This record gives sequence, C-alpha cells and structure tokens, in this order.
Amino acid sequence: MDPGTLPPPDLPAIDPGWAKRLQAEFSAPYFAELKQFLVGERSRHTVYPRGNDILRAFHAPAFGAVRVVILGQDPYHGPGQAHGLCFSVPKGIPPPPSLQNMIKEIQRDTGATASGNGDLSHWAEQGVLLLNATLTVRAGEAASHQGRGWERFTDAAIAALSSGRTGLIFLLWGRHAQAKEALIHQDRHYVLKAAHPSPLSAHRGFLGCGHFSATNEILQAQGGRPIDWST
Repeated sequence: MDPGTLPPPDLPAIDPGWAKRLQAEFSAPYFAELKQFLVGERSRHTVYPRGNDILRAFHAPAFGAVRVVILGQDPYHGPGQAHGLCFSVPKGIPPPPSLQNMIKEIQRDTGATASGNGDLSHWAEQGVLLLNATLTVRAGEAASHQGRGWERFTDAAIAALSSGRTGLIFLLWGRHAQAKEALIHQDRHYVLKAAHPSPLSAHRGFLGCGHFSATNEILQAQGGRPIDWST
C-alpha cells in the first residue's frame, strides 16, 4: 500500500477510504466518550466482539468497493458468535435463527446450496457491507450498548456512502434498519425493504422477499457481476 494513502496514526487501521470519510467521527468528543465507556465495560463484563473485530466491517469491503449494504442492529451476544459482520458468525459456529432464515431464503430465491457455514466474510469480499448499527454488546445482554454513540458513528458511515457513491443497493430488513432510510438518497441508490429475518417476523415478509436475486439483477443491469450468496 502506498504510504501516502495510510490513515493518520491516531485513526484505526481500517480501509483508507473509510478512514478519510470517518475521520471527523473518530476525533469527535462523543467517540472519545464511547471509547471510555468500552474501557469501563471491558473491565467489568465480557464484551463482544473482540477488540480487533469491532471495526471489521470497515476493512472489507473498501469504501470504493461497496456494492450492497445489509444493515443489522446489534452484534450477537452469545459466546464465539460475533466477529464484526452483521448476521455472520465464524466458521464452526452454528448459524443463529435469523441467519438460518436468510439461508432458507437464499436457497428458495437463488437455488444456492448451503453448507451450514455461517461465515459471511466471502460476501464482504464481493462488496457487501455487513454493518450493525451498534458495534459492540455486553455478553448475554442484547441492546446493552445502544445509545452510547455507535449509532451516530454508523449513521455517518451510511450517509457517507449515500453522498459519495451511486447505484448502491441497500437491503433494509425490519423496522430498525428501515429507520435508516432517511439517510439514503433514493434518487442515487436502490432500497429494498422487507421484514426482519428473525423467527418472530420472517414469515411476515422476509421469507419470499426475493431480495438476493433482485440484488443480482440490479448489479448485472449495471454491468456488474452478481454476488455469490452461497453459504
């Protein structure tokens, strides 16, 4: 990598394109407060994901390589599940219920085969940004880190994509993700909405939504390659 493209030393070692666009967030007072909160949390509790994975979504895809955006809410709060990509779990960890429903819909919609592997890193490598609104969580306590500043940070990331790129496909599943729709310039991007894949709501519009094949149709119409959604 050209040293001239590296982020300043006070910024996390993420994709330089992301670092440039999020620099104001990293240096804002709220982010310093968020870091202090996390230091305190880690001194008293187990926090997921591990430190090196918190900003993993901003390593791949690079800002200029994003083609599709999937928005989640919180990291998984069970042992070994969260690794910095929404809905994804590391290899060897059984897919949680929401991901199981995503796999069902992928099979129904595209005919792709499922191996039982819930690691979606290969989606990120193809340009799918897997971004939670909140990037950390206390073990066993869903939503425990909401309202501490992460939402402001991830909103800034969504807004940067909306203003700095064109032709992206945003998949907004469930009320929480759809609340981010106001950040997206819909004259510049595509927005597909459905129910959340959670077992509580998947049968109210997620299963059968056809978002995976629809996304590939849009990408190919733009002259791009389709996403390999296999798991």
